[in-house]
Amino acid sequence: MPTRKGIIAIMGSGETTDSMVRVHRYLLDRLPPPVKAVFIDTPAGFQMNADDLFEKAREYFEKRFNQPMVQVSFKSSKNISPYEAEKAFQILRQGNYIFVGPGSPTYALKNWVGTPIPQIIFERIQSGACFIPASAAALTVGRFTLPVYEIYKVGEEVHWVEGLNLLGKFGLDIVVIPHWNNAEGGTHDTRFCWMGEPRLLQLEALLPPGIPILGIDEHTACILNFQTGQILIQGIGEVTLRHQGRQKTFKDGQILSLEEFKGFALPRLEEKLPAPPQILMTQPPQESFMDRVKSAKESFDRSLQEHRGAALIDILVGLDKMIWKSCKEFEDEDLISQAREILRGMIVQLGIRFDESPKDVPSILSPLLNIILDIREKLRKAKQWEMADQIRGKLFQAGIIVEDTPQGPRWRLKA
Repeated sequence: MPTRKGIIAIMGSGETTDSMVRVHRYLLDRLPPPVKAVFIDTPAGFQMNADDLFEKAREYFEKRFNQPMVQVSFKSSKNISPYEAEKAFQILRQGNYIFVGPGSPTYALKNWVGTPIPQIIFERIQSGACFIPASAAALTVGRFTLPVYEIYKVGEEVHWVEGLNLLGKFGLDIVVIPHWNNAEGGTHDTRFCWMGEPRLLQLEALLPPGIPILGIDEHTACILNFQTGQILIQGIGEVTLRHQGRQKTFKDGQILSLEEFKGFALPRLEEKLPAPPQILMTQPPQESFMDRVKSAKESFDRSLQEHRGAALIDILVGLDKMIWKSCKEFEDEDLISQAREILRGMIVQLGIRFDESPKDVPSILSPLLNIILDIREKLRKAKQWEMADQIRGKLFQAGIIVEDTPQGPRWRLKA
């Protein structure tokens, strides 16, 4: 049996977004120095932009955590030389923060099975490393893998393929489905990694009786710590353990033991599956959008009162994403304008709160303002000059001066 000293942190999506910064920071802080971060490019090895994905991840870790990252280049098991393959294996053996994400899960499996890569990853986890499979890569770690592109894009019949069963080696005989709460379909159901409820039911019926499904929402992580024997949920969404039509959900910040988690996978789950929401063939009513905005504002006010910095960042980032998405989903510009005004007001509230604080204001503000300036840069690139200027103006009123330089935006406090 493995010594179970490492961590597997499965991410539902958003692995290189602002919303997952605190998750990566939590994981990095659990590793003894020096941290050696590596990125496996196999899942996207067939894509022309495979190296661009690595560069995006490298820049993300360098900018957010001042953490270097090295590429484990293994795009194809057939088209790699013995020297390059051995070089990839050696880099992987030296890594203790092993990150792998977007692409095709079945392509990754096809190129990993029969190579040392799965065993190296398993041995690194045993030795205390942190393995972070996200998005497409998350689908590969269970007993079976969902061939999402073959079903959703190509139109193949619903089926499973053999997975790496990495979790099975640690006593978790389950399958993993990321993007559990996906809503990109708009007028059609794309939950459960674009499968929708009808195909999820078919997939569930094809599983052996004792195999549950671990569903992970977007911008959410299920952190399995084999050193402490605990599971921690972090992120904007939830984690769902589903078995034979019943399910149990776990929310951000929830901690439970591995044994307790395994117990939920048995048929005695007490919480029945709620009736799925009706999928409408028309655009959702405008009130539902504003209800979500107002709910975010209420959560923001509570978190501000309770001094929960990480929650405040998650709410701001989530509301920004919601507003951008609403530009495509809603025609009523007044609603979008109201939502933006609420977002601006939340930013001002933060500025006022920190301005009143007698603590080391720059060090406290820095992580949050980096997020706000990133949002403002997105507005500028989208030529939303008025809103970008309003954000700068509101920050100025709160005592924060934003300067745009050739090297990017920077900020300082008023004298």
